[in-house]
Amino acid sequence: MRKLLARSGARRVFDLGCGNGTVAGALAADGYSVVGVDAAPTGIAFARQRYPAVRFEEGNAYDDLAARYGTFPAVVSLEVVEHLYSPEIYARTVFDLLEPGGIAIISTPYHGYWKNLAIAATGRMDRHHDPLWIGGHIKFWSIRTLTELLTRAGLERVEFIRVGRVPALAKSMIGVFRRPAR
Repeated sequence: MRKLLARSGARRVFDLGCGNGTVAGALAADGYSVVGVDAAPTGIAFARQRYPAVRFEEGNAYDDLAARYGTFPAVVSLEVVEHLYSPEIYARTVFDLLEPGGIAIISTPYHGYWKNLAIAATGRMDRHHDPLWIGGHIKFWSIRTLTELLTRAGLERVEFIRVGRVPALAKSMIGVFRRPAR
């Protein structure tokens, strides 16, 4: 994510779903100006205490964040979209937060065909997709489905990177999307 962000040339970043602020704090230490938003008050309280130079606010992807914070040349949202009931609203929020030409870097667990087949073949489907996991994943994304979600919101796909394990069984994927400059 750091390499992708550096390549973009952006110096201001919005961290959507910042959790306890670890990523936003690391980006601030790298010289980025960061605003982090998360729905969990305990995460925001921890982030404010640990990284006092970074702006952290309570909010979520269903809020009109662009009206509140403006637009940014970059939005990062790591391991968030799989937790959301309404990913279409999230995708629109990401679009609205981006300046024209800005990039979104979004990660989520990878769920492509071969990985899903391996999970099923090893008898781990119930463990992996545990419906009793409080606060767990409720959406499972492949490159195709995440691309469809974000392009429907008006973003353009730039690239995908699979991370962890071999590509067909990757743990996560990072999608890079751009808001058209027009």
